[in-house]
Amino acid sequence: MRYAERKKPVWDVSRPIKVVLLSGPTAVGKSKLAVLLAKEVKGEVVSCDSMQVYKGMDIGTAKTTLGDMDGIPHYMIDLRDVSEPMTVVDFYRQAMEAVEHIARKGKIPIVVGGAGFYMRTLLYGPPKGPPSNPLVRTRIEDEMEKFGPEMLYAKLRAIDPDYAETITVQDKQKIIRSLEIIAIENKKVSEIPKPSQEDVPSHIDFKCYFVYYPKEILYSLIDTRCDEMLRRGLLEEVKHLRKEGLEYNVSASRAIAYRQAIDYLDSPQSPEDYRLFVERFKKASRNYAKRQFTWFKKEPHFQWIELDRKAPSLLIDRIKYDLVK
Repeated sequence: MRYAERKKPVWDVSRPIKVVLLSGPTAVGKSKLAVLLAKEVKGEVVSCDSMQVYKGMDIGTAKTTLGDMDGIPHYMIDLRDVSEPMTVVDFYRQAMEAVEHIARKGKIPIVVGGAGFYMRTLLYGPPKGPPSNPLVRTRIEDEMEKFGPEMLYAKLRAIDPDYAETITVQDKQKIIRSLEIIAIENKKVSEIPKPSQEDVPSHIDFKCYFVYYPKEILYSLIDTRCDEMLRRGLLEEVKHLRKEGLEYNVSASRAIAYRQAIDYLDSPQSPEDYRLFVERFKKASRNYAKRQFTWFKKEPHFQWIELDRKAPSLLIDRIKYDLVK
């Protein structure tokens, strides 16, 4: 998407644009909070979700519906067909274009999502390594499934011990990505410059929040949302998307909800298969929430705010105060 208003910005360039980054674990209610906040601060919402950019990936991504938007413009949703993968570099450029478009209108950009890697990209700029190569990545992901993380981590340590020391055998995605970079670039990951504080755009003042519930509350919300997705027709959605080329998009077909649904649809679909499907879907969702907590603990820009289910206005008042400081 390209925006018509490519004129000089209306903001004072000597004063940075204030941008809210609102994140938190899956099922915490970020999208609803973003709409409530937008109404209070005259804002517009930018989705920071690597799967919501795809048309038709609606139920499994908990994509905000037109009704739930409640008149608030939303960006970075339904940009591509599911058979057309979007790189993180493409995402960064279009998301920043949306942010500046909103600012030109005199509104507050509110970026909302739980994808730590994509939030970090907005803060520091896109990765300086090569774009992902679907063929190379699929081969390495298949090796991960076949041989396990221990063998691939040992391979990484043999090739690039300096980078391997910065992660653990539990960091499956980082192991996969590092081996992918090595295969594509024939260069060690440790030799590629890392994004840093100096890479944060100087004309943007990010106000960053990680909102959460205690895990005993959150996990109940996750299970309930998984059940709701199934009730709304997740399996039918996946059947349709497979016809549209879902499995040509490696990242999309391996996303939580879609991967488990594909495995179930390829099974004999017995009652036991369905039980295992639901169990694995919920477990994968809870594990993702754990990873989100771990990721954002390493991000110094984010304020952590425990939510009060009875008073979301407390969070909104806090952000409003920060915006006027």
